[in-house]
Amino acid sequence: MYLNNPEYIIVNGNKIKINTDFRVALECQRIALDDEIDDYERALAVIYKLFGSDALNDDANLDIYFKHAQKYLNCGRESKTTANNVDDTFDYEQDWGFVKASFMSDYHIDLDKENMHWWTFFDLLNGLTNNSILNRVRQVRDEPLSGKKGKELEQWIKAKKSVELKRKKTQHEKELDKWWDKQLGG
Repeated sequence: MYLNNPEYIIVNGNKIKINTDFRVALECQRIALDDEIDDYERALAVIYKLFGSDALNDDANLDIYFKHAQKYLNCGRESKTTANNVDDTFDYEQDWGFVKASFMSDYHIDLDKENMHWWTFFDLLNGLTNNSILNRVRQVRDEPLSGKKGKELEQWIKAKKSVELKRKKTQHEKELDKWWDKQLGG
């Protein structure tokens, strides 16, 4: 357990600085979910983003760097519940505007101007009030439709549609789209 947000890791007795800016961690999350690059390239990209080029040149310890990266991105948690897998009512990229507005309204923090440690950002994100725009949107997304009828059902369907997360296409689906475009002369 950490009492403070970590700034360094130790690899074979060497103190290595972590790039702790929350934007870097969010970029690592995006990289980790990118199915257009293979697992090894994703791991190298995350290591580079967090620890710099010297870490990439330390071939003998890449696995140690990657374990540190995973633990750091999971905010020190070793469980399967990770900081990048919040739930299906939230997506960092698609909800970024709601995140920024919520930080401004709840904390008076302008995320475009603030330098913040990833763990602080994640704790504040999880501490947003139920009244924050992000949490209100998530509540709409999570609202069950069962038991609703008539006009109420129509209103909920419309509300859910207006804030639904856009499903990202898999690499296979993108390839099929390209194939169909080619077949149809596109």
